[in-house]
Amino acid sequence: MTDPFGFLRIPREPVPARPVGERLGDWHEVYAGQALLPFVSRQADRCMDCGVPFCHTGCPLGNLIPEWNAYAAHADWYAAYERLHATNNFPEVTGRLCPAPCEDACVLAINSDPVTIKNVEQAIVDEGTRCGYMRPHPAERGSGRTVAVIGSGPAGLAAAQQLTRAGHTVTVHERADRIGGLLRYGIPEFKMEKAPLDRRIEQMREEGTVFVTGADLGGATDAGAGGLRGRCDAVVVAVGAGERRELPVPGRALAGIHQAMEYLTCANRVQEGDCAAPGITAEGRHVVVVGGGDTGSDCLGTALRQGALSVVQIDINPEPGEDRPEGEPWPVYARTYRISHAHEEARGRAGQDPRLFARATLRFDGDAAGRVRALRLTAVEPVSRSALAGTEQVVPAGLVLLALGFSGPERAGRLREQLGLELDERGNFARDAGFAAAGGRAPGVFVAGDAGRGQSLVVWAIAEGRAAAAAVDRYLTGSTCLPAPIAAHDRPMTALGRMRYGAF
Repeated sequence: MTDPFGFLRIPREPVPARPVGERLGDWHEVYAGQALLPFVSRQADRCMDCGVPFCHTGCPLGNLIPEWNAYAAHADWYAAYERLHATNNFPEVTGRLCPAPCEDACVLAINSDPVTIKNVEQAIVDEGTRCGYMRPHPAERGSGRTVAVIGSGPAGLAAAQQLTRAGHTVTVHERADRIGGLLRYGIPEFKMEKAPLDRRIEQMREEGTVFVTGADLGGATDAGAGGLRGRCDAVVVAVGAGERRELPVPGRALAGIHQAMEYLTCANRVQEGDCAAPGITAEGRHVVVVGGGDTGSDCLGTALRQGALSVVQIDINPEPGEDRPEGEPWPVYARTYRISHAHEEARGRAGQDPRLFARATLRFDGDAAGRVRALRLTAVEPVSRSALAGTEQVVPAGLVLLALGFSGPERAGRLREQLGLELDERGNFARDAGFAAAGGRAPGVFVAGDAGRGQSLVVWAIAEGRAAAAAVDRYLTGSTCLPAPIAAHDRPMTALGRMRYGAF
């Protein structure tokens, strides 16, 4: 176990990121080259080894956090690595990208600072990889059943790895030219370099998973999805929630206004070596990011590295306070004032938070050439979001990035028609509690990840992939030993109710 008095004598000390000036000069991860181990061994000793570890309720994967904290505290990296992978296929991803709701649910967070769980997680998986602990785990024998997975984001990859290890023959179909989905082209290098993703994909190949790129199944001119169901015993639809929300205000058609994912993909392709310069760049421009979420923060950090003259981020929500709101008590993930690494970088360069809270866009103004030159904003009432008279302001802009989130799987294409999929009331692919496509028109078709849940966190996508794999295995063989951490209709824990888990 950890030091029983560690939480009393050791203060919380997150791993420090590289200096702002240094990391703005490159695209490496913010922790690149930092020595994580001296920090995390000491920080893991703060874990109280609670009788009821509420950190589990904050994590849909049910990660065995107290167990791998104890091993990390004693520098037993092999044991920590094994326990970390007992519930999570891709801890190198969640350790970098997850906002760590488990930390908000840490018992220490009731009246103190929580354990640095996310830092410990990344340190364990990185040290385990360095020591050669990552190895393929092929099935002992094949089942003779075939499964097609459509989409290679975290949900699709998790489902594919679980099903391959269960002995099924699994092929992952990805419409892009590389495997990884949004992990590949939506996440900037400074948040997650692609070497960890490439290593994991290679592990899956060695286990027997087959990957096919350039496969736009269900595309406007493609009839492959329907035929795929005829050739395979089961199909897992994990295409994500790619239908981007729009901003229908006057001036939207002006040049220089782009969807965030279009912009981030261009930047990532430069880092992949596909081109020398991005098709959309912030260099030498005043940039405005519309949207206050993680994608907007990713655009902010990217624009700073490209040499933007200035960057402003617009958030329609009011500025959160430093403390938990009364309606969001421990152990829920509270809406509090948070600073991402990109916000820290912008503040370090300009001396202030780049965000304008409680603002809405009224219109875009353009120049004589039809290019955007400014946004007209208004302050909004916090609850109704209605405009407040007399608060209009003009923000200069040579590049506008719309980071307004997603409203479900993409509507274009014929995937729904070919696989007999239906939409639920939220615009996602309908499914039952066991991840099977709803309506009975598509036997053997399952829906996992954001395509069925809606836009969510990477940790939920991985949990969905694992749970959907268990449902597929049960459908194919009549029973399963695969873990199912969540049901299809489970939701993050709120003040109104506790999240329900399946068996591990």
